[in-house]
Amino acid sequence: MTTFPHLLAPLDLGHVTLKNRVLMGSMHTGLEETGDWGRVAAFYAARAAGGVGLIVTGGMAPNREGGVFPGAAGLFSDADIRNHRQVTDRVHDHDGRIAMQILHAGRYAYGKECVAPSAVKSPISPFVPTALDEAGIEKQIADIVTAATRAQEAGYDGVEIMGSEGYFLNQFLVRHTNRREDLWGGAFENRARLPVEVVRRVRAAVGPEFIIIYRISLIDLVPDGSTWDEVVWLARAIAAAGATILNTGIGWHEARVPTIATSVPRAAFTWLTARLRPEVSIPVITSNRINTPAVAEAVLAAGQADMVSMARPFLADADFVAKAAAGRADEIAPCIACNQACLDHTFSGKLTSCLVNPRACHETELTYAPAAVVKRVAVVGAGPAGMMTAIVAATRGHDVTLFDRAARVGGQLHLAASVPGKEEFRGLIDWFATMLDKTGVALRLGQQAEVTDLSGFDEVVVATGVVPRDPEIAGQDRALSYIDVLKGAPVGPRVAIIGAGGIGFDVAEFLVHHGVSPTEDAALWFREWGVGDPAVVAGGLAAEGPRPDAPAREVWLLQRKAEKPGRKLGKTTGWIHRAALAMKGVRMLGGVTYKAITEDGLVVARDGVDEVLPVDTVVLCAGQLPDRGLADALTAAGIAAHVIGGADVAAELDAKRAIDQGARLAARL
Repeated sequence: MTTFPHLLAPLDLGHVTLKNRVLMGSMHTGLEETGDWGRVAAFYAARAAGGVGLIVTGGMAPNREGGVFPGAAGLFSDADIRNHRQVTDRVHDHDGRIAMQILHAGRYAYGKECVAPSAVKSPISPFVPTALDEAGIEKQIADIVTAATRAQEAGYDGVEIMGSEGYFLNQFLVRHTNRREDLWGGAFENRARLPVEVVRRVRAAVGPEFIIIYRISLIDLVPDGSTWDEVVWLARAIAAAGATILNTGIGWHEARVPTIATSVPRAAFTWLTARLRPEVSIPVITSNRINTPAVAEAVLAAGQADMVSMARPFLADADFVAKAAAGRADEIAPCIACNQACLDHTFSGKLTSCLVNPRACHETELTYAPAAVVKRVAVVGAGPAGMMTAIVAATRGHDVTLFDRAARVGGQLHLAASVPGKEEFRGLIDWFATMLDKTGVALRLGQQAEVTDLSGFDEVVVATGVVPRDPEIAGQDRALSYIDVLKGAPVGPRVAIIGAGGIGFDVAEFLVHHGVSPTEDAALWFREWGVGDPAVVAGGLAAEGPRPDAPAREVWLLQRKAEKPGRKLGKTTGWIHRAALAMKGVRMLGGVTYKAITEDGLVVARDGVDEVLPVDTVVLCAGQLPDRGLADALTAAGIAAHVIGGADVAAELDAKRAIDQGARLAARL
């Protein structure tokens, strides 16, 4: 009997049966825009081979004005159809099913040609959209239908029509963006006319034996969003118009509530899918922050959905479903919802990948082939860079020994895991430990590796990490390092943090929280961010707004640079950290000169004026330097070594770069 009977149960859609209840949700990867369709096909084929029931592609534009950005991929020509056929053929070769998402961005399109129901500018785009006239609306419908028929010709098993997250169809639904007074605006039935008409015409064009998924927004999290009655009305109308499945979307991209970041509780929004499911006669898919088979199984077993959508977990591990089915769930590389290599890359115009799996979207150029010559490999440092190197090298057949002076693997990932909102790092550490064991890496923990310990190896990898930078402040012997604090050193009620990079923000989060982390208590998290019930208030924003608990301490977060603290944090998550600390009353100051740490507090200067911050504790987060002591000793002894991770470049404990370096080095050894 399987451990995940609900997750792995087939789902009968009438004309086709899906082999399990797992949907690989849509993600824009940037692969299609590279023009390398063999690479696109390899990405999706790997997930099909990994056993997922149904794949949804990244969003394909139905026309130029609807593309998320200029040059966004779509099915505009016979050549495009041939290119996409490479993808569908490869997926079908692995007995997989794949649907193409049709995404019209509306006012979210990052181009001057963007169109929308009304000329209401988006806060996340610099362009005011053109309000469509009747002929313009008809063109958009026709283009979406054409995209669907071309997808069918290209061999897709279905399409997903994107109607959530604040994109084009969603923009017609709410008064927040639809100011029209004609038959496409005003009363809800008129505002809902466009998505219903799109589904009706797509069904008429593709026939009955083609999957149509409609992505419906259950909670907009913006002012003047949909009410719950409107959501239900739309869901029933979409089903009647011919949709096969309803997939659920949570929040608009412009919403000031996080929905998929690490700090969002797992399965936080499944209660909305559970409420919708009995209202309609077609299957309903739930989504957002579901990242393990156990969480997905619990959601399905509770009857909250018919199917579970997981997107980024399939970046982290293409074999997610196969491992779950084989009783190897502990080997699934976990999505930690960090956004660093996926969404941050997407919104920076870079190719998507994954912090925990550098092969994601690089399947054709980063391969872990069996080693032609087996070598004895020593890796020093059991942080993310060293662990990844050891695992990949051992997977390839090398004889690997991993040294670390600590008594456990993980390095400074343990510090990250101690921060409220970053509990997912615990699972990442556990996965690394599991894979070190299962790949046969020999561990030498609690051992300071010396040159003499390494002289007999064929390859030596130094991944010794970083040491805190000396800020050279008078009286700094009175201060604590971030390492001391995150390991539990006593801290007073008033704290100044020197350094407002990623570590400084993490320490501030650690110090203002007390009790249960909101990430592990959904009710607390909803209250903190002001999430309400769309059955009570349209859009689901609580009328009373965010109500975080009082901060555990009074905190100043300081930096030398005369710019907004946190400006260089993650592109898609930085605002979350800044907002969370602002809600806790943290005072964030830039342009600060540190004069001295005294018994009265921290003496600083701003704008040429000295002042004393009356704090009990000063915490040093003033950057890091590479720990190169061993690397230099090896060089002096004439032993060649590969230096990676923080020991190579000390940059804000960058686990993404460290893991990628480790994987790529091990692939070459």
